[in-house]
Amino acid sequence: VQLQASGGGLVQAGGSLRLSCAASGRTSSVVLMGWFRQAPGKEREFVATIAMRGVMMEIADSLKGRFTISRASAENTIYPQMNSLKSEDTANYLCVAALIRRRSQTAWVDYDYWGQGTLVTVSS
Repeated sequence: VQLQASGGGLVQAGGSLRLSCAASGRTSSVVLMGWFRQAPGKEREFVATIAMRGVMMEIADSLKGRFTISRASAENTIYPQMNSLKSEDTANYLCVAALIRRRSQTAWVDYDYWGQGTLVTVSS
């Protein structure tokens, strides 16, 4: 499975941005897709995840109310929508995919495939 993230760029604080991540290859085996982010000098953190079938989705508690996530299962693509962006949202946003459901889906090791990411820069 290959993951291609896109949609990053420069945005002003308070603005919105919609990223996308498209999976290719053996996508029939992917059950979850999600996002992590890593800011310079900081640890990587969970952002959101969504099941490719069914209703399961999860957003990091600190981002609820500003971030949402949706999917286009037929295209094996997910879309995080980021609103009311802040300078602390500046990070490299990394797309991930899982082949099985686990009790937790908020850790990097819960996923089986990882993309290179797309950079988001929020200017204040």
